[in-house]
Amino acid sequence: MRSTEHLEESGGKPASVAARTSLTRGYVTALVSAAILSTTAIFIRHLTQSYRMPPLVLAFWRDGFVTLTLLCMLGLLRPVLIRVKRHHLFYLILYGLTLAIFNALWTLSVSLVGAALSTVLVYCSAGFTALLGWWLLKERLDWIKLLAVALCLGGCFLVSGALDQAAWRASLVGVVAGTLSGLCYSIYSLMGRSASQRGLNAWTTVLYTFGFAALFLLLFNLLPAGFVPGFDTGPSNLLWLGSALGGWAILFLLAAGPTVAGFGLLGERLGGMQLGGSLMILAGVVFLRIHEGRLAR
Repeated sequence: MRSTEHLEESGGKPASVAARTSLTRGYVTALVSAAILSTTAIFIRHLTQSYRMPPLVLAFWRDGFVTLTLLCMLGLLRPVLIRVKRHHLFYLILYGLTLAIFNALWTLSVSLVGAALSTVLVYCSAGFTALLGWWLLKERLDWIKLLAVALCLGGCFLVSGALDQAAWRASLVGVVAGTLSGLCYSIYSLMGRSASQRGLNAWTTVLYTFGFAALFLLLFNLLPAGFVPGFDTGPSNLLWLGSALGGWAILFLLAAGPTVAGFGLLGERLGGMQLGGSLMILAGVVFLRIHEGRLAR
C-alpha cells in the first residue's frame, strides 16, 4: 500500500526516479541559465566599453526592458499571470530589491574586470547557496557539500587573480563586486525556491521581481552624483545613449533574450590560473549533482 501511494504521488513512477528526474531537470535548467548569464555579460561588456554606459544606468534599462517584454508577452498569451495576490507583494518587493542589488553589482563587475572573469566570479553563488540553505532553510550540509563549497570558493580565489598583487591593485573593486554579486545571486536563488513554495507562478515572479528591481534601480540613478560608491549616478545619465540607435538595439536585445551571437562582440580569454579556478567551480557543481543523485536513490 505504501509503495502504491509513492507511485501515485510521483505520477506512476517510483519516488526515487521522480526525485532523480527532478534533480536532472533542475541542473539542466541551471546550465541553460548559466549559458544565458554568460551571453548577457558579453552584451553588458560591449555597452560599457563601446558606449561608456554607466553600469547602474545599464542595469536600470535592462530590467525595465525585461519588464516591458514580459508584460507584453504575458498580456497577449497568459493575462491571468499578470495578477498577483496582495499578500505576496511585500515578498516580491524584497525579491526585487535583491535582484536590483545583484544586477547593479554584477554590471559594475563586468564593466571593470570583463565578461569572462565576472561571469565566473558570480558562479561562487553555488558555495554561498549551500551555506545559506544550511543556515536559513536548515538544509543538510555534509562533507560533499562542504567540499563543493571549498572548490567553488577556491576556484573563485584563483579566477579573481588573488595571487597576483597587480590584479588586486588594478581591479579590486571589480573583483569584490563580482564576489558580492555571487552572494546576492545565491540569495536570489533561495528566494526563488521560496516563491515556488508559496505557490507563485515562475513567470509572474520574474515579471514582478524585474519590475520592482527596475523601480529600485531608477531610484538609485536619481541619487546625487557620488552618493553610491563605485557608481556614476545622477538623473542626467538616464538617457546616456541619446540618439545612438545601435546602442539602444543592443540594450533591448540584452533584455529581450541574449543569444550566442553576443560572443562575436569581444575576444576575451581566460588565463591558465583562471581556467584552473573555473574547473574547480565546475567540479564543485558536479560533485553536488552526483551526491544529490545518490541521496535521491
